[in-house]
Amino acid sequence: QVQLVESGGGLVQAGGSLRLSCAASGRIFSWYAMGWFRQAPGKEREFVAAIRWSGASTLYADSVKGRFTISRDGAKNTVYLQMDSLKSEDTAVYYCAVGVVWSTAPREYSYWGQGTQVTVSS
Repeated sequence: QVQLVESGGGLVQAGGSLRLSCAASGRIFSWYAMGWFRQAPGKEREFVAAIRWSGASTLYADSVKGRFTISRDGAKNTVYLQMDSLKSEDTAVYYCAVGVVWSTAPREYSYWGQGTQVTVSS
């Protein structure tokens, strides 16, 4: 079993920054994928970014490339999503998730956090 707890969401003006954290506990192997996803009202959950638990690989959605940075702190068992140059269209509930397969598809991720709201005002 893996438990995930997100934090760091909030209200920010367009152009601002936020850093999301995802604290993980349980058995996670180095090849596992740690992903960030988001879901806006009335829309499907979409991939944002992913990192191997080992930190060896990262992957980003085109919509956030160059603005968001995913990273991990092994000592703290925590994955971060640094979000810069935020836009109103980034407004969503953000979820972190753990998957065995390196994928951008939500269905490939088995464990999910409770989500944290990010609201970007224009």
